[in-house]
Amino acid sequence: MNQLEMNQLEMDRLEFARVIIRAAGEITLKYFYAPSEYSVERKSDTSPVTIADRAVERFLRDSIKEQFPDDEILGEEFEIQSGTSGFKWLIDPIDGTKSFIHGVPLYSVLIGIEHETISIGGVIALPALGEMIWAGKGIGAWHETMRFKNPIRAKVSNCKNINDAIFLTSEVLTYDKVQRQDAYKRLEKNVSLTRTWGDAYGYFLVATGRADIMIDPILSDWDAAPVMIILEEAGGKFTDWNGKQTIYGKEGIGTNGIIHENVLQILCNKNIK
Repeated sequence: MNQLEMNQLEMDRLEFARVIIRAAGEITLKYFYAPSEYSVERKSDTSPVTIADRAVERFLRDSIKEQFPDDEILGEEFEIQSGTSGFKWLIDPIDGTKSFIHGVPLYSVLIGIEHETISIGGVIALPALGEMIWAGKGIGAWHETMRFKNPIRAKVSNCKNINDAIFLTSEVLTYDKVQRQDAYKRLEKNVSLTRTWGDAYGYFLVATGRADIMIDPILSDWDAAPVMIILEEAGGKFTDWNGKQTIYGKEGIGTNGIIHENVLQILCNKNIK
Protein backbone atom coordinates (compact mmCIF):
# COMPACT_ATOMS: atom_id res chain seq x y z
CA MET A 1 0.00 0.00 0.00
CA ASN A 2 1.57 3.31 -1.00
CA GLN A 3 1.01 6.66 0.71
CA LEU A 4 -1.48 7.90 -1.88
CA GLU A 5 -3.67 4.81 -1.48
CA MET A 6 -3.52 5.07 2.30
CA ASN A 7 -4.61 8.69 2.18
CA GLN A 8 -7.56 7.75 0.01
CA LEU A 9 -8.53 4.99 2.43
CA GLU A 10 -8.37 7.50 5.28
CA MET A 11 -10.47 10.01 3.36
CA ASP A 12 -13.06 7.36 2.52
CA ARG A 13 -13.52 6.67 6.21
CA LEU A 14 -13.72 10.33 7.17
CA GLU A 15 -16.36 10.96 4.52
CA PHE A 16 -18.31 7.94 5.71
CA ALA A 17 -18.05 9.14 9.32
CA ARG A 18 -19.62 12.45 8.32
CA VAL A 19 -22.51 10.64 6.64
CA ILE A 20 -23.32 8.23 9.46
CA ILE A 21 -22.92 10.79 12.23
CA ARG A 22 -25.66 12.89 10.64
CA ALA A 23 -27.97 9.88 10.60
CA ALA A 24 -27.00 9.04 14.18
CA GLY A 25 -27.86 12.59 15.17
CA GLU A 26 -31.35 12.18 13.76
CA ILE A 27 -31.81 9.08 15.91
CA THR A 28 -30.85 11.04 19.03
CA LEU A 29 -33.37 13.76 18.23
CA LYS A 30 -36.26 11.29 18.17
CA TYR A 31 -35.53 10.52 21.81
CA PHE A 32 -34.40 14.02 22.81
CA TYR A 33 -37.78 15.50 21.92
CA ALA A 34 -39.73 12.61 23.50
CA PRO A 35 -38.16 12.10 26.96
CA SER A 36 -41.22 10.26 28.25
CA GLU A 37 -40.49 7.47 25.74
CA TYR A 38 -37.41 6.16 27.54
CA SER A 39 -36.09 5.51 31.03
CA VAL A 40 -32.68 6.28 32.47
CA GLU A 41 -30.51 3.48 33.82
CA ARG A 42 -27.31 3.67 35.86
CA LYS A 43 -24.11 1.88 34.88
CA SER A 44 -21.68 0.39 37.38
CA ASP A 45 -19.89 3.74 37.68
CA THR A 46 -23.28 5.44 38.37
CA SER A 47 -23.18 7.34 35.06
CA PRO A 48 -26.53 7.45 33.21
CA VAL A 49 -27.34 5.51 30.05
CA THR A 50 -30.50 5.32 27.96
CA ILE A 51 -31.97 3.32 25.13
CA ALA A 52 -30.92 6.22 22.90
CA ASP A 53 -27.23 5.69 23.73
CA ARG A 54 -27.47 2.02 22.83
CA ALA A 55 -29.58 2.54 19.71
CA VAL A 56 -27.15 5.10 18.32
CA GLU A 57 -24.09 2.99 19.05
CA ARG A 58 -25.68 -0.07 17.42
CA PHE A 59 -26.45 2.00 14.34
CA LEU A 60 -22.91 3.33 14.12
CA ARG A 61 -21.34 -0.08 14.71
CA ASP A 62 -23.55 -1.80 12.16
CA SER A 63 -22.90 0.91 9.57
CA ILE A 64 -19.13 0.76 10.03
CA LYS A 65 -19.08 -3.04 10.06
CA GLU A 66 -21.04 -3.22 6.82
CA GLN A 67 -18.84 -0.69 5.00
CA PHE A 68 -15.47 -1.60 6.55
CA PRO A 69 -15.78 -5.13 7.98
CA ASP A 70 -12.08 -5.46 8.82
CA ASP A 71 -11.86 -2.31 10.95
CA GLU A 72 -11.65 -2.33 14.74
CA ILE A 73 -14.45 -0.59 16.67
CA LEU A 74 -14.30 0.70 20.24
CA GLY A 75 -17.42 2.27 21.73
CA GLU A 76 -18.73 3.26 25.12
CA GLU A 77 -21.67 0.90 25.44
CA PHE A 78 -20.56 -2.44 23.93
CA GLU A 79 -17.54 -4.71 23.72
CA ILE A 80 -14.67 -3.92 21.39
CA GLN A 81 -14.87 -5.39 17.89
CA SER A 82 -11.46 -6.57 16.72
CA GLY A 83 -10.10 -5.80 13.28
CA THR A 84 -7.21 -6.55 10.95
CA SER A 85 -7.09 -3.52 8.63
CA GLY A 86 -5.07 -1.24 10.89
CA PHE A 87 -7.99 1.18 11.14
CA LYS A 88 -9.74 1.80 14.45
CA TRP A 89 -13.01 3.65 15.09
CA LEU A 90 -13.73 5.14 18.52
CA ILE A 91 -17.33 6.18 19.07
CA ASP A 92 -19.41 7.80 21.78
CA PRO A 93 -23.07 7.63 20.81
CA ILE A 94 -24.15 10.42 23.16
CA ASP A 95 -21.48 12.47 24.86
CA GLY A 96 -23.15 14.51 27.56
CA THR A 97 -25.91 12.09 28.46
CA LYS A 98 -26.70 14.17 31.55
CA SER A 99 -27.43 17.14 29.32
CA PHE A 100 -29.41 14.93 26.95
CA ILE A 101 -31.75 13.49 29.60
CA HIS A 102 -32.43 16.94 31.03
CA GLY A 103 -33.35 18.47 27.69
CA VAL A 104 -30.17 20.54 27.33
CA PRO A 105 -29.11 20.68 23.66
CA LEU A 106 -25.35 20.63 24.33
CA TYR A 107 -24.89 16.86 23.95
CA SER A 108 -23.02 15.44 20.95
CA VAL A 109 -22.19 12.35 18.91
CA LEU A 110 -18.49 11.57 18.55
CA ILE A 111 -16.43 9.60 16.05
CA GLY A 112 -12.64 9.33 16.01
CA ILE A 113 -10.61 7.34 13.48
CA GLU A 114 -7.08 6.01 13.84
CA HIS A 115 -4.77 4.27 11.39
CA GLU A 116 -1.92 2.27 12.86
CA THR A 117 -2.46 4.08 16.20
CA ILE A 118 -2.27 7.56 14.59
CA SER A 119 -5.33 9.83 14.74
CA ILE A 120 -6.32 10.61 11.16
CA GLY A 121 -9.88 11.91 11.44
CA GLY A 122 -12.54 13.09 13.86
CA VAL A 123 -16.13 14.32 13.82
CA ILE A 124 -18.24 15.98 16.51
CA ALA A 125 -21.93 16.51 15.79
CA LEU A 126 -24.32 18.58 17.90
CA PRO A 127 -27.70 17.38 16.59
CA ALA A 128 -29.95 19.63 18.68
CA LEU A 129 -27.93 22.72 17.68
CA GLY A 130 -27.55 21.75 14.03
CA GLU A 131 -23.76 22.08 14.13
CA MET A 132 -20.89 19.79 13.25
CA ILE A 133 -17.11 20.03 13.16
CA TRP A 134 -14.78 17.59 11.45
CA ALA A 135 -11.10 17.34 10.66
CA GLY A 136 -8.69 15.14 8.78
CA LYS A 137 -4.93 14.83 8.99
CA GLY A 138 -3.42 17.71 7.05
CA ILE A 139 -6.69 19.04 5.59
CA GLY A 140 -7.80 21.35 8.37
CA ALA A 141 -10.86 21.48 10.61
CA TRP A 142 -14.22 22.44 9.15
CA HIS A 143 -17.34 23.83 10.82
CA GLU A 144 -20.81 23.18 9.45
CA THR A 145 -24.08 24.75 10.59
CA MET A 146 -27.62 25.05 9.29
CA ARG A 147 -26.82 28.71 8.59
CA PHE A 148 -23.85 28.16 6.27
CA LYS A 149 -24.35 26.52 2.88
CA ASN A 150 -20.79 25.17 2.84
CA PRO A 151 -18.35 24.24 5.62
CA ILE A 152 -16.14 27.08 6.83
CA ARG A 153 -12.60 26.71 8.14
CA ALA A 154 -12.54 26.29 11.91
CA LYS A 155 -9.87 28.29 13.73
CA VAL A 156 -9.01 28.68 17.39
CA SER A 157 -8.87 32.08 19.07
CA ASN A 158 -5.81 34.33 19.12
CA CYS A 159 -6.02 34.95 22.87
CA LYS A 160 -2.45 35.52 24.07
CA ASN A 161 -3.01 36.43 27.70
CA ILE A 162 -4.43 33.82 30.04
CA ASN A 163 -6.03 36.59 32.10
CA ASP A 164 -8.30 37.27 29.12
CA ALA A 165 -9.15 33.62 28.51
CA ILE A 166 -12.49 31.83 28.74
CA PHE A 167 -12.06 28.54 30.65
CA LEU A 168 -14.58 25.73 30.23
CA THR A 169 -14.95 22.42 32.02
CA SER A 170 -17.57 19.69 32.28
CA GLU A 171 -18.18 19.33 36.01
CA VAL A 172 -16.30 21.00 38.86
CA LEU A 173 -16.84 18.11 41.28
CA THR A 174 -14.86 15.85 38.94
CA TYR A 175 -11.68 17.59 40.09
CA ASP A 176 -12.40 16.44 43.64
CA LYS A 177 -12.50 12.82 42.49
CA VAL A 178 -8.86 12.96 41.40
CA GLN A 179 -7.66 15.37 44.11
CA ARG A 180 -7.17 18.23 41.68
CA GLN A 181 -9.54 20.80 43.16
CA ASP A 182 -6.60 23.12 43.98
CA ALA A 183 -5.51 23.05 40.34
CA TYR A 184 -9.01 24.03 39.27
CA LYS A 185 -9.10 26.94 41.73
CA ARG A 186 -5.69 28.22 40.62
CA LEU A 187 -6.70 28.28 36.98
CA GLU A 188 -10.08 29.82 37.71
CA LYS A 189 -8.36 32.71 39.52
CA ASN A 190 -6.14 33.41 36.52
CA VAL A 191 -8.74 33.54 33.72
CA SER A 192 -11.37 36.05 32.71
CA LEU A 193 -14.41 33.76 32.78
CA THR A 194 -15.22 30.19 33.81
CA ARG A 195 -18.25 28.23 32.63
CA THR A 196 -19.37 24.59 32.63
CA TRP A 197 -20.24 24.47 28.94
CA GLY A 198 -18.50 21.14 28.94
CA ASP A 199 -18.21 17.67 27.46
CA ALA A 200 -17.28 17.68 23.77
CA TYR A 201 -19.21 20.93 23.35
CA GLY A 202 -16.47 22.72 25.27
CA TYR A 203 -13.76 21.48 22.91
CA PHE A 204 -16.05 22.41 20.01
CA LEU A 205 -16.12 25.99 21.29
CA VAL A 206 -12.33 26.09 21.59
CA ALA A 207 -11.87 24.71 18.06
CA THR A 208 -14.18 27.39 16.65
CA GLY A 209 -12.57 30.26 18.55
CA ARG A 210 -15.44 30.89 20.95
CA ALA A 211 -13.51 29.77 24.05
CA ASP A 212 -9.83 29.43 24.85
CA ILE A 213 -9.44 26.56 27.34
CA MET A 214 -11.36 23.33 27.92
CA ILE A 215 -10.24 20.87 30.60
CA ASP A 216 -11.35 17.45 31.83
CA PRO A 217 -9.54 15.81 34.76
CA ILE A 218 -11.25 12.54 33.79
CA LEU A 219 -11.80 11.66 30.13
CA SER A 220 -12.51 8.43 28.25
CA ASP A 221 -10.62 7.41 25.11
CA TRP A 222 -13.71 7.66 22.91
CA ASP A 223 -14.36 11.18 24.23
CA ALA A 224 -10.84 12.35 23.40
CA ALA A 225 -10.60 10.51 20.06
CA PRO A 226 -12.04 13.19 17.74
CA VAL A 227 -10.97 16.12 19.90
CA MET A 228 -7.19 16.00 19.48
CA ILE A 229 -7.09 16.04 15.69
CA ILE A 230 -9.88 18.62 15.46
CA LEU A 231 -8.10 21.01 17.81
CA GLU A 232 -4.74 20.48 16.13
CA GLU A 233 -6.15 21.04 12.65
CA ALA A 234 -7.91 24.18 13.93
CA GLY A 235 -4.57 25.52 15.16
CA GLY A 236 -4.90 24.53 18.81
CA LYS A 237 -3.46 21.87 21.06
CA PHE A 238 -4.72 18.89 23.05
CA THR A 239 -2.68 17.03 25.66
CA ASP A 240 -2.95 15.19 28.93
CA TRP A 241 -2.01 16.98 32.16
CA ASN A 242 1.66 16.10 31.61
CA GLY A 243 1.70 17.82 28.24
CA LYS A 244 1.69 14.60 26.19
CA GLN A 245 -0.29 14.69 22.95
CA THR A 246 -2.45 11.59 23.32
CA ILE A 247 -6.08 10.52 23.37
CA TYR A 248 -5.30 7.77 25.86
CA GLY A 249 -4.30 9.87 28.86
CA LYS A 250 -7.69 9.47 30.60
CA GLU A 251 -7.72 13.28 30.96
CA GLY A 252 -7.62 16.24 28.63
CA ILE A 253 -6.49 19.83 28.21
CA GLY A 254 -7.57 21.61 25.05
CA THR A 255 -6.50 25.18 24.26
CA ASN A 256 -5.87 27.58 21.42
CA GLY A 257 -2.23 26.48 21.64
CA ILE A 258 -0.85 29.94 22.40
CA ILE A 259 -1.60 29.73 26.13
CA HIS A 260 -1.22 25.97 26.50
CA GLU A 261 2.06 26.05 28.40
CA ASN A 262 0.71 28.70 30.75
CA VAL A 263 -2.29 26.51 31.49
CA LEU A 264 -0.05 23.52 32.24
CA GLN A 265 2.16 25.60 34.51
CA ILE A 266 -0.78 26.90 36.51
CA LEU A 267 -2.41 23.49 36.82
CA CYS A 268 0.88 21.96 37.98
CA ASN A 269 1.63 24.96 40.23
CA LYS A 270 4.90 25.80 38.49
CA ASN A 271 6.43 29.23 38.19
CA ILE A 272 5.43 30.98 35.00
CA LYS A 273 8.34 32.48 33.09
